[in-house]
Amino acid sequence: MNRDSMSKPTKPLSTPAILGLILGLAAIATIVASGIGYRLGWWHFTRGLQVSEWAAYGAAVALVLSVLGLVQTRPGAARRGGVMAVLGLIVALLPVATALQWEYASRTTPPINDISTDTADAPVFWDMPNPTDYPGAKTAALQRAGYPDLAPLRLAMPPEQAFAQVLAVAKEKDWTIVASVPAEGRLEATTSSLLYGFTDEVIVRVKAAEGGALVDVRSRSRLGRVDRGVNAKRIRSYLVALQDRAADARR
Repeated sequence: MNRDSMSKPTKPLSTPAILGLILGLAAIATIVASGIGYRLGWWHFTRGLQVSEWAAYGAAVALVLSVLGLVQTRPGAARRGGVMAVLGLIVALLPVATALQWEYASRTTPPINDISTDTADAPVFWDMPNPTDYPGAKTAALQRAGYPDLAPLRLAMPPEQAFAQVLAVAKEKDWTIVASVPAEGRLEATTSSLLYGFTDEVIVRVKAAEGGALVDVRSRSRLGRVDRGVNAKRIRSYLVALQDRAADARR
């Protein structure tokens, strides 16, 4: 090492890179805190969601700052901190991408939160805090328009055997079983979201049908008026898993 290299001044850190990483981390911490605060009863869920929205705006600013940091720290530039800028970009992308996905789902899914594979004779919740009927014709019309693929599942096995498969799949998905009544072909369960712990209710109904059993699923959210497609997605996932398990059982 020669004297010139030893005396060469160190490049200053990129301020946008530093701020982008700090703000991105703060946004994620704020979103996590909004969920914890709701779970602990510190505020209403609407306030928690509002806090998350503010955090998403902060993450968007962090994303811009991190991009500026990448420009400032490109090879041959006068600033250093490229790794910090990349980390800031990754950290900021997480809440921004989540917020965009939520917004997209809000605009492309029906404004309902109660979904059933049978809208004419939907399964009825009997063991939940508020056992209510399916909302009605308006919800059914919106559901058919938004989720035309949802339909009952026919299984080529006796109802008793089908119910055993229904229960097994619910347990595989880590649902909390609230009621299991094989004689009625009725299974009621709950599942919670990761961050806020929002509880959704699910009922699976099994009844005899020509050549086997007919399975209907209804899933609804306890809070809010829209679900951004979560309940329909849950029903699809459950029916696919049930169909696969039933096929394995028949082999």
